[in-house]
Amino acid sequence: MIAGIGIVVLLVCVFGGFILAGGSMGPVLHALPFEGLMIMGAAIGALIIGNSMHEVKAVAGSFSKVFKGPRHTKQDHIDAIALTTKLMKMLKTEGPVALESHVNDPANSTIFAEYPAILANKPLTGLICDTLTLIVVSSGTLDVNAVEDVMDNAMKSTFHEMNEPQHNLQNTADALPALGIVAAVLGIVKTMGAINEPPEILGEMIGSALVGTFLGVFIAYGLVGPMASRLKQVIEADQQIFQAVKQVIIASLNGHPQPLVVESARSGLGHDFRPGLSELLDALRGR
Repeated sequence: MIAGIGIVVLLVCVFGGFILAGGSMGPVLHALPFEGLMIMGAAIGALIIGNSMHEVKAVAGSFSKVFKGPRHTKQDHIDAIALTTKLMKMLKTEGPVALESHVNDPANSTIFAEYPAILANKPLTGLICDTLTLIVVSSGTLDVNAVEDVMDNAMKSTFHEMNEPQHNLQNTADALPALGIVAAVLGIVKTMGAINEPPEILGEMIGSALVGTFLGVFIAYGLVGPMASRLKQVIEADQQIFQAVKQVIIASLNGHPQPLVVESARSGLGHDFRPGLSELLDALRGR
């Protein structure tokens, strides 16, 4: 919602200011479709050239994140911590055998069934189940630092995939001013071919060519660049839940008491998603 408001403010202030200053939108609107086609077409073409179809689709899908915001709510973070804490408690009190069926088949686990939003997050569920499966098959004899290294590597791979759309979007924003110049140069080439025309016609043609430079800069710094920045914020917010799960597992393996385990996960969350300690403990008690 806030991104949509920002776009409206941007358009109103830029074009409204231009009109109030005595500018005419006629030449701009006349050139807009053709200049826009060249600039955006070149940007999309460059994006396709430099990426696989999977990554292109990821960029296209990332625009919804800009407007919707982070995927996970405060309740999702509570659920992720509660779920992982219950699984680690089962490992400690009932042993690896009792835990095995839950991590091998989370879709049919009674514990995972209590948290459908977490179960629907395949990368997060995979991190939990793969790590605990490793602990189960090792009969709990793994070094805690080794488990942490494995989790860090798994999250690094997941985070890299999550960040790729943002990197590609930022690269596109960086290229747009230059692509605007390309469109402007082509407009000047067209103008030079009509050099014998009257000054008023040449002026209009030059103005239309300059619309290309304007569009490239405007779209880059007014739209695509800010969207890339917002997407980065959203992705970083979505990554916090992975860190919370990791803290629960590592703190539990270190033998810390449950309140400290929960606090180690809670304290690493951003203020928008961080629940109170008593709120988390109540969730673990089923209140």
